[in-house]
Amino acid sequence: MKPTLLAIAMLMAAPAAFAQSDFVEGEATFGANAELGATLTTGNTDTTSIKGRLDMKHEIGNWENQYLLEGLYKEDDEEVTAKRYLGLAQGNYRLGTHSYLFATGSYEVDPFTGYDYKINSAAGFGYRLYQGANSFLDGEIGPGYQYQRLDDELSEELGYGSEASWVVHGVLNYEAKISKTSKFKQMFVADYGDKLDARSETSITANIVGALSMKFAVIVRYNSDPLDDIKSTDTETNMTLLYSF
Repeated sequence: MKPTLLAIAMLMAAPAAFAQSDFVEGEATFGANAELGATLTTGNTDTTSIKGRLDMKHEIGNWENQYLLEGLYKEDDEEVTAKRYLGLAQGNYRLGTHSYLFATGSYEVDPFTGYDYKINSAAGFGYRLYQGANSFLDGEIGPGYQYQRLDDELSEELGYGSEASWVVHGVLNYEAKISKTSKFKQMFVADYGDKLDARSETSITANIVGALSMKFAVIVRYNSDPLDDIKSTDTETNMTLLYSF
């Protein structure tokens, strides 16, 4: 494995010794989930595939903050076939039991879309639309701004270097506890401006032992107006180990 790939894997899997897994309302609390999945084959076919994710949550007073680091790297016969890195931060300020204000920002690198990087930011209002005994549904909506930087080749071909627009940012997040040891999640994120940029993530997590779980996820990304020779829909299917701390 290349040193850079090993560094990515270590970064995504590294735990914090002081973290706690549960949140206590009104007290400063930190918890996180670290995911890692990898495939390495040698011989007639040389393949490297690494998926890492570190999802951290911090609660202090009325603030609930989330920090996310995510990376995907695939290489087949020494040719890079997928490379995507994402960093995201969001702060939620609780107004009451079901309502909150949010502000979010993200930075994403995915050269296979024709863009060097993409920056999204948004702020608005969130509300718990449904609260059951073992499930809930949250919704968020607000104005946002999206900036995308084209790679050098496309920039020279098209005659401009970037695209930017104001967007309407919306999120639906559903979680349900299936059993004592398993959980289902479904999230939709959409930014609509000059085009529709959307993401869906469906996952099932099952506990193996202690803080270790197995996670199966299907991620679909959609762009209603992709660049030339770029498909509008990307799908990603992952099986990863998840450690909660």
